Amino acid sequence: MMKLLVTGSNGLIGSEVVSYFAENGWDVYGVDNNMRADFFGTRGDTRWNQARLEEKYDSFTHYDLDIRDRDGILKLINTLKLDLIVHAAAQPSHDLAASRPFDDFDVNAVGTLNLLEATRRHAPEAVFVHMSTNKVYGDRPNTIPLVELETRWEYDHPDYTGGISEDMSLDKSKHSLFGASKVAADVMVQEYGRYFDMKTCCLRGGCLTGPNHSGVQLHGFLSYLTRCNLEEREYTIFGYKGKQVRDNIHSFDVARAIEVFFNNPSAGAVFNIGGGRDNSVSILEAFDRVSQLSGKKMKFQYSDEARKGDHICYISDLSHMHDSLPGWRITKTLDDIFEELVAQWHKRLE
Repeated sequence: MMKLLVTGSNGLIGSEVVSYFAENGWDVYGVDNNMRADFFGTRGDTRWNQARLEEKYDSFTHYDLDIRDRDGILKLINTLKLDLIVHAAAQPSHDLAASRPFDDFDVNAVGTLNLLEATRRHAPEAVFVHMSTNKVYGDRPNTIPLVELETRWEYDHPDYTGGISEDMSLDKSKHSLFGASKVAADVMVQEYGRYFDMKTCCLRGGCLTGPNHSGVQLHGFLSYLTRCNLEEREYTIFGYKGKQVRDNIHSFDVARAIEVFFNNPSAGAVFNIGGGRDNSVSILEAFDRVSQLSGKKMKFQYSDEARKGDHICYISDLSHMHDSLPGWRITKTLDDIFEELVAQWHKRLE
């Protein structure tokens, strides 16, 4: 029986990976101490997702362990003898990182190092997949020439017709403290792959989404927006006229990419993983889409102050994914994503 460890197993990507691999016959072990509730309060609590997984999958075992607990992580990975590790635990918010910098760096950077070193010592043949972020590029994407359209910003340069590739520099840009801690983790994952010849990869996610997201204002754009609409609460747009663009990828397609990499591993791989151009949407366009499904008008206010290090327009170039991960393609359209989000929030708010 193949064995998988998932950190952040209560979260959006973590829980999707648990489900995907459990349903494909793996023994799956989850690590999550519900720190999202500490970061974001009761609305960020993910215990409901943990309970769902434990009830549904006999092959799933949960460990209430903090990835900052170095001895605990070393002992766990030594005990389990794993084939695959998917590291999805993180402090995910720009804004929260600025108010809790030690927690942000200790979780994102030091926690990743704990997992990498435990893997090197006790499971060196295992494949290690790290959920990185496009925020490692800082605000450098904002230097791309843009044109303002009626409902969105769009690239105004032929080199970016297909989106942003992995060749974009991480240097000389404003990242936010969150972006900086994720850069540290990202580079360390690459280095363990190249220096120790381990099978590692970084998935630099665009806007990761899906029905199992506990979206809050500080993290979880589409999930939070959908919840605001259904509860008829006011959503705040931060800068850029609400025309800022994100490419959205369903958590199921992320889990599929992880499986394909496991079957075709390499050392220190890096992939931009997002929804690509077809799954891109601005905030204003998202308002229209969710309102059409719910029948409720979106309530919102506007703040001229954009979030520091935020992207005006970000669309992932998926060429490297397509070339290096044979058979992987986006299967969940933007329509699928919105329909699932509305349906799931209806169910959870009943």
